[in-house]
Amino acid sequence: MTTEQLYLDDAYLREATARVLAADAQGVVLDRTLFYARSGGQPGDAGLLRWDGGEAAVAEAVKGEAGAVRHTLAEGAALPPVGAEVALELDWNRRHRHMRMHTTLHLLCSVLPGIYATGNQIGAEKSRLDFDLPEPPAKEWFTEKLAALVAADHPVGTGWITEAELDANPQMVRTLSVQPPRGAGRIRLVRIGPEAAPIDLQPCGGTHVCSTGEIGRVEVSRLESKGRQNRRIHIVLGD
Repeated sequence: MTTEQLYLDDAYLREATARVLAADAQGVVLDRTLFYARSGGQPGDAGLLRWDGGEAAVAEAVKGEAGAVRHTLAEGAALPPVGAEVALELDWNRRHRHMRMHTTLHLLCSVLPGIYATGNQIGAEKSRLDFDLPEPPAKEWFTEKLAALVAADHPVGTGWITEAELDANPQMVRTLSVQPPRGAGRIRLVRIGPEAAPIDLQPCGGTHVCSTGEIGRVEVSRLESKGRQNRRIHIVLGD
């Protein structure tokens, strides 16, 4: 059972309809969804499912087997009937903060060219990115660099390449801890900046804002040592 992932083409969809393929204690599988399934350091989306005669809160969307997305429900929630049409409603405020955060992490990569990320975690309130960086600049330097990139309001877009094209350009992968999913024959890219001269271009299946100006105020709150060379950069957003 494969779930069509609507957010790959439009991360701004807040509502949609879908058909129930399966429903059990492990969650609800739909034929399509706008809920991002947890992966790559980004949490799964939350929200609501509504159908004729009932509704249920989605606690988090997670990956299932063979391309399925499982919508795990709040404890005690009713299950929709298999075959029923359901209306999907996204917890937009939470998702949008994840989008702003995720794009900010890509901007952090852009100000450290040639430096690989070794781990990451995205959250609605705070996020962090780890780098193989023995002597990082001060946190104020990062904050100033990010503020300039946000103020420039660079466009953010997506595209696709083949797995063979990625193999020919391995430097496009900026993270050592998370590798792009393979097996579908193509890899999704997220580009920040103009297509001819991007500021950042790397494989990513996550959700992002459409321009850096939408991120708003961002601050590197602290730097943390996580080993001899590993440095953790913590970021927070304004409202």
